[in-house]
Amino acid sequence: MSIIIRAKNLHLAYKKEEPIIRDANFEIKRKDFVFVSGASGSGKSTLLKSLYGNLSIFGGTLEVCNINIAQAGKRLINELRRNIGIVFQDYKLIEEWTVEKNIRLPMVISGYKKEICDSQVEKLLSHVDLLYKSNRYPLELSGGEQQRVAMARAISHRPLLILADEPTGNLDDYSSDMIWSLLKSANEQLDATVVVVTHRIPDRLNIHYRKLNIIDGEVYEYS
Repeated sequence: MSIIIRAKNLHLAYKKEEPIIRDANFEIKRKDFVFVSGASGSGKSTLLKSLYGNLSIFGGTLEVCNINIAQAGKRLINELRRNIGIVFQDYKLIEEWTVEKNIRLPMVISGYKKEICDSQVEKLLSHVDLLYKSNRYPLELSGGEQQRVAMARAISHRPLLILADEPTGNLDDYSSDMIWSLLKSANEQLDATVVVVTHRIPDRLNIHYRKLNIIDGEVYEYS
């Protein structure tokens, strides 16, 4: 699968008469690292939502992991999401579950065996420096720690595609650096395609990337 995402004349909106993204055409290939930028309210998060099937397509076509989003029913959308890891700005951890259980969830959904889940959770908790908090609950963690758990959860099942919405917007430097390092490692070592919505591209990421910029509802690519 060389093309992970393909948009043709894509129109996105919450109300049909008020388009947010208009006539977008772009392709994202496997192992691409892509930043999506634009002013506040330009439609960055809207575009990201469409990529995991959380927004109706009002015009054109959008294919993600060979699934036509506009025509996909619930079964295909669920299948698509098994191939995606998502990092939200507000974490979206399950508050009633421990850190360990939150990270384990995508692997359980993907059908991983228990011993593989156990090993992967321990490894990821070590990577995000939270092994000693595996039995804590999200609300017992700082914001930076919660986002590190969310990042570990997003990559636990080795997804083809990682989508991140302002993943470091509210974080301390230590957690922010760790998130960028994990995204880079997922791209370089796991061959994951990474799409990140952000206001600011980090200076020291040291990775080849593409940049999509949304201006007045239109999507442009900048080198």
